[in-house]
Amino acid sequence: MKKNYLILFFFIITKFILQYSLISPEYELHRDEYLHLDQGNHLAWGYLSVPPVNSWFAWIIKTVGGSVFWVKFFPALFGALTIAAVWKIIEELQGNLYAKILASTGILLSVLLRLNMLFQPTSLEVLLWTLMYYVLIRYLNSEKVKWLYIAAVIFGTGFLNKYNIVFSVLGIIPAILLTKQRKIFLQPHLYGAGLLALLIILPNLLWQYHYDFPVVHHMKELAERQLVHVDRIDFFKSQILFFIGSILVIGAGFYALLFYKPFEKFRFFFWMYFITIGLFLFFRAKDYYAIGLYPVFIAFGSVFLASVFEKGWKKIFQPICIFIPVLLFLPLYNVAFPNKSPEYIINHPEKYKKMGLLRWEDGKDHSLPQDFADMQGWKELAQKVDKQYSLLSASGNTLVLCDNYGQAGAINYYSKKGIQAVSFNADYINWFDLNKKYHHLIRVKEFSKDEDELKETGPYFKNAKAADSINNKFAREKGTVIFSFEGAKIDINARIRNEVDQVKQGY
Repeated sequence: MKKNYLILFFFIITKFILQYSLISPEYELHRDEYLHLDQGNHLAWGYLSVPPVNSWFAWIIKTVGGSVFWVKFFPALFGALTIAAVWKIIEELQGNLYAKILASTGILLSVLLRLNMLFQPTSLEVLLWTLMYYVLIRYLNSEKVKWLYIAAVIFGTGFLNKYNIVFSVLGIIPAILLTKQRKIFLQPHLYGAGLLALLIILPNLLWQYHYDFPVVHHMKELAERQLVHVDRIDFFKSQILFFIGSILVIGAGFYALLFYKPFEKFRFFFWMYFITIGLFLFFRAKDYYAIGLYPVFIAFGSVFLASVFEKGWKKIFQPICIFIPVLLFLPLYNVAFPNKSPEYIINHPEKYKKMGLLRWEDGKDHSLPQDFADMQGWKELAQKVDKQYSLLSASGNTLVLCDNYGQAGAINYYSKKGIQAVSFNADYINWFDLNKKYHHLIRVKEFSKDEDELKETGPYFKNAKAADSINNKFAREKGTVIFSFEGAKIDINARIRNEVDQVKQGY
């Protein structure tokens, strides 16, 4: 047992080392990370874009100094714990050490390396999906009701982290009804656990009710702007690529759930997968929403293959199965991570385009992967806004108003002047400090929207100019303009308050 956990510790350490080495120094934090970090400055039971759990980790990051090391620590931790959770699933399935090594290698060298690069709710989501499946297996093996209540806590936490976990339960319920395990619905404690889950998620439901369920507006906007571009064929391609090195293992897991006698009581997992995938396809979900499904199937497949390859000449397949994810990971290592400079990617676009990495959410191909372009230009923006802020704020309060959450969040993260930039975009609509009397305005505008800003806003101030812009040619925000408006002739607070009210009415 001690040897087993020393090997698990090796995988966990390797996971952390890889996560911290996969991002080249040319890249900054990602657009979405700035928003999630800023949520830690505005703790609440809900946000327009996500539930609250990630903001609690953002608050911890802020408390320990807010450095990039800590921003990257938590997603890496959740990825490492996912490996540990799969390890425990295999123990529960009576798998041997080889099965644990095979599964851990497949989980380590997978899409989770990319997912766990960014401070977003998705890393914790995958861990919680895996833990929920583990707890369900524990209950079916022991029929101890404590596991139902633990499952409720996991689901409640998952709901407060990302609403996507509802799809997991929507896949589990009909799948169980299709098998002998349907007797679980006669267990009174199942409904007690359901009540516990409801109590955990209730604060967020009340928050949603208080703000007229902004999640509905967010989902509608997501469907109109992003999900409409989702190609169902690409969705299936991504499912293969996510754990490309473990395709054989996952396939073995599907087979074992249908035909391997020791897994008979877990057969509903087979149906659960296809029901959940069907729901994702129906709603045109993004491909990465389904990542949480796969770790448990890697566990099932690893245990089955370990039993198949345990004796005789078949033992030669043991090292081969472990070598496959290593071999297939190497080409992905060179394209799937921001470990190559932007210049290199632009000069070698073929392999990136072949894998669809240059296609953005607008459905078009660009010179860099969207996530990589979203990790450029933010420090430059913050420095230039700081410069203009210093010039204006000596003679009164200055409001920094941005077009989008990435701009506002990056300025707030990197600013040396203590700026609290805001936007009418995303959660920033609730974070305006209108108790201050503003005399000046710094307006950060996307390049495509800046044409008439001086003409429209300039007349309300004594001095107006386009002060600077983002010059980083690799940034998605390239050309974003920083306008400086000095000496208001109008009541800025009243104008902003009116705009805020109009935007909120749209929610």
